[in-house]
Amino acid sequence: MAKLLIIDDETNILYSLQEGLASEELSVVTAKTARRGLALLARELPDVVILDVRLPDMAGLDLFDRIKEQAPRVPVIIITAYATTETAIEAMKRGAFDYLLKPVDLHHLRDVVHKAIELRRMQSVRAVFDQPERPGEDPIIGHSPAMQEVYKAIGRIAPQDVNVLILGESGTGKELVARALYQHSRRADRPFLAINCAAIPDSLLESELFGHEKGAFTGADRQRIGKFEQAHGGTLFLDEIGDMSPATQAKVLRVLQDQQFERVGGSETIAVDVRVIAATNQKLEALVEQGRFRSDLYYRLNGVTIHLPPLRERKEDIPLLVDHFLRLANRKLEKNVKGVAPDALRILEAHDWPGNVRELQNVIRYAVIQAVGEVLTVDCLPASVRGGPAPQTGRSAEDPLDVRRLVRDMLAFGTPDIYRRVIAEVDRVVLEEVLRHVGGNQVHASELLGISRTTLRAKLAADKTSILHGPLPENS
Repeated sequence: MAKLLIIDDETNILYSLQEGLASEELSVVTAKTARRGLALLARELPDVVILDVRLPDMAGLDLFDRIKEQAPRVPVIIITAYATTETAIEAMKRGAFDYLLKPVDLHHLRDVVHKAIELRRMQSVRAVFDQPERPGEDPIIGHSPAMQEVYKAIGRIAPQDVNVLILGESGTGKELVARALYQHSRRADRPFLAINCAAIPDSLLESELFGHEKGAFTGADRQRIGKFEQAHGGTLFLDEIGDMSPATQAKVLRVLQDQQFERVGGSETIAVDVRVIAATNQKLEALVEQGRFRSDLYYRLNGVTIHLPPLRERKEDIPLLVDHFLRLANRKLEKNVKGVAPDALRILEAHDWPGNVRELQNVIRYAVIQAVGEVLTVDCLPASVRGGPAPQTGRSAEDPLDVRRLVRDMLAFGTPDIYRRVIAEVDRVVLEEVLRHVGGNQVHASELLGISRTTLRAKLAADKTSILHGPLPENS
């Protein structure tokens, strides 16, 4: 269970935050003074701290510095009632995880705390190489020759202060490798931040990475420090870099070349010292040929590369992975499944695993839930792995989309990439219905959808299975 420490001198704030944030997965301890907060920091060893910068017995930045001296890897979230104060901004420059204004939106704060806990896990849970599991470690598992090459590459590259590109399909373990590179580097005692470029809209990603000045765009009501600035002296992990827009790619290239940038809407040049670890599941060479990824950024990143093999190319590692995920599922679900029947293991070894290690983990968890004894049998496995019928996502116009049922089916069958598949299915239905309504007129359709015609055409081109890929009025 993760632990959160809240330091604030307002009793009503402490009560509200404790009641609103505590859960079965998160315990909350509170302090009304800096002195008490430091004592709890040492005794409770929290994963995240929420800190009000106005306290009665110590200046906000002094307490922040003391927290960072005592627990340098613990993310600190600043909350303040003073939007224009330099204190919160300076704290961000010194490495605060985020700062929020009072009154705090509880839903947003819960999301920020969750991200901070995930960052803490990435920083503190060691990614170890194929050794017996110990508490507080995430093993990178595999005896295969392909994985031995990965281990050797990590060992060679981690101590070198160079940027690294990790290539591999979804679910192969790119984040684990990034953590291992960080934890075995000379920057292991400095900040480590991670950002998923595919999870943030293009319009916000540049601000997330480089920060922005007050008034830089609509809604920019205060200065924001970006991830590059926060990671100064440490490491920044850019996951799914292939999804980054060309404009943001240009600024990332400049940081890699010159270690400097300007915030969005600013003119001050900011110098940073950051090691970048980038990862993608896309073929960057193809994106370069299509003009969707800058060739100069690709060549800058591609100098030091680690290729992660898909699970189908290292099937000899499946028994080790099954054993590991079985232990994890037993612990999480409080069950006592001791092994896998030989015929069930043969099926697991024969499966192609398009979702790779992540899909295997989901399948083992599903099987443990289904198990009634101490052995996983063939009947415990989802039909998609046994060779039975997989859940059908394609639907006719007369068969309306039931999103809830679709998600449940995918969970039951251990389907990988659920979010992407569901969004694609919803997209398909929306496009079909709107285009049918306007008789295929793409101009009218884009107006009704609230998207540009270019975006509509891109969605149609991406949807290779749509019934709408017959001839449409061009004018359209």
